[in-house]
Amino acid sequence: MSTRRRITGLLAGSALILSACSGGGSSGGSTPAPTPAPAPAPTTLYSVPAAEALSVADVQTVIARAAAEATARHLPAVIAVVDRVGNVLAVFRMNGAAATATTSPAPNGVNIDAQNLTIPAEAGAIAKAVTGAYLSSGGNAFSTRTASMIVQPHFPPAPSTAGLESGPLFGVQFSQLPCSDLSSRYVGSGATALIGPKRSPLGLAADPGGFPLYKNGVVVGGIGVMADGVYGFDPNVLDTDNDPEEAIALAGTVGFEASTAIRADHIYVDGTQLRYSDATYAGLLATGTPSYAATDPALGSLVTVRGYFSPAAILAGTAYGSEASGIRPSTAAEFSNRDAFVLTNGSGTDRFPIRAGTDGADITQPLTAAEVTAILEEAFRVMSRARAQIRQPLDSRAQVSISMVDTRGAVLGIVRSPDAPIFGTDVSLQKARTAAFFSSSHAAAQLTGDPSADVRSFVPAARTFLHDPTALTGAFAFADRSGGNLSRPYFPDGEVGRPNGPFSRPIAQFNPFSTGLQSALVLSNLGQHLAFVTGASGTDTPPRCTFIPDAAAGQNRLQNGIQIFPGSVPVYRGAVLVGGIGVSGDGIDQDDMISFLGLNNGGVRIGGVGNAPLAMRADQIVVDLGDKQVRLRFINCPFAPFLDTSDQNVCAGL
Repeated sequence: MSTRRRITGLLAGSALILSACSGGGSSGGSTPAPTPAPAPAPTTLYSVPAAEALSVADVQTVIARAAAEATARHLPAVIAVVDRVGNVLAVFRMNGAAATATTSPAPNGVNIDAQNLTIPAEAGAIAKAVTGAYLSSGGNAFSTRTASMIVQPHFPPAPSTAGLESGPLFGVQFSQLPCSDLSSRYVGSGATALIGPKRSPLGLAADPGGFPLYKNGVVVGGIGVMADGVYGFDPNVLDTDNDPEEAIALAGTVGFEASTAIRADHIYVDGTQLRYSDATYAGLLATGTPSYAATDPALGSLVTVRGYFSPAAILAGTAYGSEASGIRPSTAAEFSNRDAFVLTNGSGTDRFPIRAGTDGADITQPLTAAEVTAILEEAFRVMSRARAQIRQPLDSRAQVSISMVDTRGAVLGIVRSPDAPIFGTDVSLQKARTAAFFSSSHAAAQLTGDPSADVRSFVPAARTFLHDPTALTGAFAFADRSGGNLSRPYFPDGEVGRPNGPFSRPIAQFNPFSTGLQSALVLSNLGQHLAFVTGASGTDTPPRCTFIPDAAAGQNRLQNGIQIFPGSVPVYRGAVLVGGIGVSGDGIDQDDMISFLGLNNGGVRIGGVGNAPLAMRADQIVVDLGDKQVRLRFINCPFAPFLDTSDQNVCAGL
């Protein structure tokens, strides 16, 4: 999350960039002689989460406690429980629970994208449970109320905060999509049944009623509850809501609570205390220790959710970090740094091994495997020295996921730290693809090749807004921060009365279920999937988001959607685009820094590649608003970001 206005308590450093301070390899100037590749760190810097998992009895306890609270409140609910990598372990429908819920409508009543949409209650419950699990780690516990706070047009969201910038994770709700080619899918049973990370039927949720679950201090999953028929968000964090869904979900966490010290309300962003829950344990109504035997079938039963869960029996969760979970420690052959984790197929094979670019038919010199390796290793090194923004205790190391792609969006490698939040895996890939896509010569043509007139309309809107009839044809390098500037319902971000950015909906049309180009690109995918979940269609959405033309047979450039908050940069060989790097899992300024410095340092180390030349970066674009001119941003690095030195302005001059 952002440290745009103020970061408290950070130390600094930049020993990592000593050879990069001249800007060689990233500014379009002469490239200095490559320095020798540094030896891998001899010891690890991160603690690996203990091998904890929810047992069947644990899941039964969670459901029984939540159902007892729902009974005490006379509000039957749908209750979902997932493990840390998103496997649905149970979906329990109480007798009389609402079958559906409705997403929030557009402010002006003109409902498009996912606004005012009827969804299965089970889909909402699963999305909330996934959100609680995916946004949390051993250093931070975030709920769906936390998510609501950080995805809205102003941060913090409240009637009195109009004029402030948008939430730091603005747009993250359109990640973990059911069409994502990164996310695994439910297969019922077998050796690969519990491979994660799994998809969410609705992306990430901003509707209170979802929490992480912890066991012996280790995040092991999440609970989500739907009961009131509304799948929405909280537009005002200044009051305290009486939200029965949140109370029911909170009851389910009894015995599996997050440590008080790491809950969101102990974490500050831009000096603002985040929210965790408006419900309290003291305010719960149910008493005693309910049993599952007295819950099923007396209060309800397990139900099938197509594509997610079959009620033969409650499942036990997988221990994160095991081969069976789909995320495990890397081998020395897979990645040099012994702290690195990778995604695995359950049979010992890295799903996204480091490889060379696949786009040799499009560019003269694609990225080599050695270049990808150097960039990923250096980005991992920057991360391991950076102070975390969203982790407790203070002075923790940042933990993120790092993805690299070529100009076709093909994955060239994904690595992550041991306890990085799961959501950042899909998001880092979205960011890498987004930076490469919008920096390419293909962006305008690809968007105008989409079958949706809505999607196509964003190209002329951008060209008009930027006063550039050739915009989106590769003349400028766009980081996610740059495209994010153009994706806000006010431009400049947060300034009430200003026009919306050309990739956004106008503020009268906007809410978290309709962000603009981001949501328009995947609307058909969401419709296909919900039709499949409800049984209205026998065909699920394919594992490839968006309907833009293919870059290669069976592969488009945005196969898990786009992302519109910072943490990526495009990769260049001189003035030629060759790929993108994306980072997610900590503060957005930290994500920016890790991608930008990691690419710079990798380029200095190996030679030949680096950040875009200065003259091509999107911060050279000045938008004329009539009464003033506004420059786009490229990246924003935090003040004094490192744990081992006191250096400032570590990205300046690169």
